[in-house]
Formats: sequence, structure tokens, C-alpha cells
Amino acid sequence: MKILVVEDDVRLLKTINTLLQEEGYKVDSAACGDEGCYMAEQGIYDLLLLDRMLPGMDGLKIVRSVRAKQMHTPILFLTARDSVEDRVQGLDTGADDYMTKPFEVPELLARVRALLRRRGPVESEEVLAYHRLLLNLRTKEASIGGERLELTQKEFELLEYLLRNREQILTRDQICTRVWGLESDVGSNIVDVYVFYLRKKLKAFDCEHIIQTVRNVGYLLKENAPCLARPESG
Repeated sequence: MKILVVEDDVRLLKTINTLLQEEGYKVDSAACGDEGCYMAEQGIYDLLLLDRMLPGMDGLKIVRSVRAKQMHTPILFLTARDSVEDRVQGLDTGADDYMTKPFEVPELLARVRALLRRRGPVESEEVLAYHRLLLNLRTKEASIGGERLELTQKEFELLEYLLRNREQILTRDQICTRVWGLESDVGSNIVDVYVFYLRKKLKAFDCEHIIQTVRNVGYLLKENAPCLARPESG
């Protein structure tokens, strides 16, 4: 799971990043509202953790901008503004949860887990499954019907992102940014190359069709027919 933290207190930002990374999350961060909004609008994060008072665009404006683009990424406000009116305003703007500073670490992590569970049907903290396809996030192993699917690191990350967003259309730019990073200088055509690699490996299980092409847009992972449990012979 990938989380964006937008916080202008550099020490607190570093602390939150460390806490989340120790829990196994991938974390990106921004210290100003304009940069945070740009990153949030890429649509590559599973959770946004925002301060309200930020230089440049404030947290409320970020939420409004994200929601105006019909993005449903869970959003958690973490802020010193603790009045009832502030909480109501934050939630009514479109945030999913609201915590005040100072905070207790166990509660923050529990709320993060709760919001991430809403993101999609995850069978456990370590396993993603869809029909016969299974990814073990701890061991970085993939299997179909109990048969091991050998993947490179990038192939695994690509399949994980598609699986987390199963039956949702993802653009090439979204996939490229999520898997290769915002700072990467590779072009979005790298996505087509790795989808080709994945399909070639899935074909041995008669499952290459599970990654569907959306013409001029990108891809989605959707199963219209059950995958075979064993590879084809010959």
C-alpha cells in the first residue's frame, strides 16, 4: 500500500514517514500544499494523510480538488485544529477521518489500517487474492491455482497495483507513476512492455486475458472466465 503524507512540520513529517514505513507501507511526502495536491491528483495512492494548515494550498482545498476529480482515495486529516466546527468542516469537505495533534501512535496506525481496509477487499494484511490469482506481499510470491508464477520485481509491483484496483481502469500514466515513481524518466510506453511480459507469463495458465486493454487509455484487471489451475502442457 502506498500513502501520501502532506505536512509542513519537517520533524513531524519525518516521524510519520518512519512510522508508516516501519509498518511496511510505501510513503511519499510533500511539505507544501501545492506540491501535495499535484501528487494527490496523480491517483496513485491508497491513502492521503493531510495537515489542514499548509503553505500554499491548504488541506481543505486539496480535498476539494481531489474530490472534484471524482477520486475516491481515502483521506485522513491530521491537524492541530481541534474544534467541533473544524472537524465537521473537514469531514463535510470530503475527508474520511479526522485526527487532532498531538496524537497517539497506536491510534494513528489503527485509523490508517481501518481506512485502507475500505480501499478494497483484501483477504489479509499480507495476501491479495482474486479468483485463482494470489499475491503474497510479504514473500513477494505469486501463484495461480496453487502453481507458482515467477515474476520479476517490477512485474510483481505492476500486478499488485492492477490487483489492488481490480475491475477499475488505470491509465498508462497512473501505472507508470505508481510503479516506476514520480521522479522516473521512463516513458509510459514502459507499461505496455511490462504488460506484454506479464501476459506472456500468464498465458501458461491460460490467464493472459485477465489483463484487459482499454484502447487509448490503459488497462484493467478483470476476470471474465475462471483461470485454469494448471499450466497448459506442451
